[in-house]
Amino acid sequence: MKWRLQEGRGEAVYQIGVEDNGMLAGLSEEDLRTSLNTLHKLAEKVGADITILREREVDFDSDVPRKIAEVLIRKVPDDQQFLDLRVAVLGNVDSGKSTLLGVLTQGELDNGRGRTRLNLFRHLHEIQTGRTSSISFEILGFNSKGEVVNYSDSRTAEEICESASKMITFIDLAGHHKYLKTTIFGLTSYCPDFAMLVVSANTGIAGTTREHLGLAMALKVPIFIVISKVDLCTHATVERTVRQLERVLKQPGCNKVPMVVSGTDDAVAAAQQFAQSPNITPIFTLSSVSGESLDLLKVFFNILPPLSNSKEQEELMQQLTEFQVDEIYTVPEVGTVVGGTLYRSVGICREGDDLVVGPADSGYFHKLTIGSIQRNRSACRVLRAGQAATLALGNFDRSLLRRGMVIVSPEMDPTICWMFEAEIVLLFHAKTFHKGFQVTVHIGNVRQTATVEAVYGKEELRTGEKAVVLFKFIKHPEYLKVGAKVLFRESVTKGIGHITKLQPTAQYRLSHSEDDEA
Repeated sequence: MKWRLQEGRGEAVYQIGVEDNGMLAGLSEEDLRTSLNTLHKLAEKVGADITILREREVDFDSDVPRKIAEVLIRKVPDDQQFLDLRVAVLGNVDSGKSTLLGVLTQGELDNGRGRTRLNLFRHLHEIQTGRTSSISFEILGFNSKGEVVNYSDSRTAEEICESASKMITFIDLAGHHKYLKTTIFGLTSYCPDFAMLVVSANTGIAGTTREHLGLAMALKVPIFIVISKVDLCTHATVERTVRQLERVLKQPGCNKVPMVVSGTDDAVAAAQQFAQSPNITPIFTLSSVSGESLDLLKVFFNILPPLSNSKEQEELMQQLTEFQVDEIYTVPEVGTVVGGTLYRSVGICREGDDLVVGPADSGYFHKLTIGSIQRNRSACRVLRAGQAATLALGNFDRSLLRRGMVIVSPEMDPTICWMFEAEIVLLFHAKTFHKGFQVTVHIGNVRQTATVEAVYGKEELRTGEKAVVLFKFIKHPEYLKVGAKVLFRESVTKGIGHITKLQPTAQYRLSHSEDDEA
């Protein structure tokens, strides 16, 4: 059990009454209770709790009714090591994204006029228009017994972190087309594990819904769908929206297998199959006002397993630090603070580490020391791969920082480039795509305008064509990696691809003032 919990990063699902070959033999009521008691004792020994997910009777050749059970075993949290999953929330404007998150994280239903979403908004104009324009983070916790931990019984995020052994961090993105670049930035730089596409039952697939679905698929983020506002329309309208979604998901470009969730059994099965096969797309129909089927979504989040197991985590921790800067703040009495994510593919970051940040406009890197680290607004000693956090940098000059920079280990010898080659597919373009064309390029947390310097093997590109293209940044050099996903856009032009070759301009250098000190 210890090994299984370690493999699943703190949680495991046991099936009782199932033979090794997968046959559902079942156990009598007495045997099942004895087995559950034994499991309970085992779990207590390793410091875990058990929750029965579902029980059912099976048809087996015997007079006594026989049952099988599925049990979730989860470790009680210790040393801030809760399991953290990031879910990006996508969908058209007015589909009920922020309201749904408000209901899940505040623990109270909406009044039908968007009261619960007020706690999520960051700006006055968002409250006035009711439209999200910035990226906000919300957290939902589950304790070791599988019960929801949110703001209804915890005053602060710190309390939620203390009592939760699994955390779902929601990244609330903007639905309006005007804020598309913010939404793309949220998807590329915060590396979500999963994406939740919210579709309004009364409007169906409208506005940016298809675009958001396409973005998530282009970035290979597993996606599941929530149809909201079912209290506003008839059962027939909801069915029509479900069928419309199923048609889109089954199209050749998507190749998804829709799975409508209508009961707890479905939710348990959906969570397990969704994590194993990226083609399965669970569809939930719920209401934030009446609370209909909200519990099924909570069951799904509770069981949803992480994408990487503990062995992969261990390997990542051996590597060097690489932290991407997404947000920069100045906090009174703390100084400069940066928010961002420790790259998926790299090691570990501790308080007191001496690192370098860059590249600056000149291509130089600057030395800095990590003061303190906070995750979900609570203090944290160590940051592991794939985790998002804020780092305090003391009296470091804020003007030297910008979004898109990286904080890395000095011994990493980072490559800095003005120009890079990428193999791209042009998804949509009104005219032809040729040398000299300017586009906004998104690569991870890098967002900058670049010029097309050359299109290899072709004079020009049209919609749906592939080519290797040489791009050049126009403002400052960036830190890039071969294989990173590239998204680019310019008004209606859109394309995706990956970096195939970098053209480093200069090797990693520290700024002169710091060389003199050294």
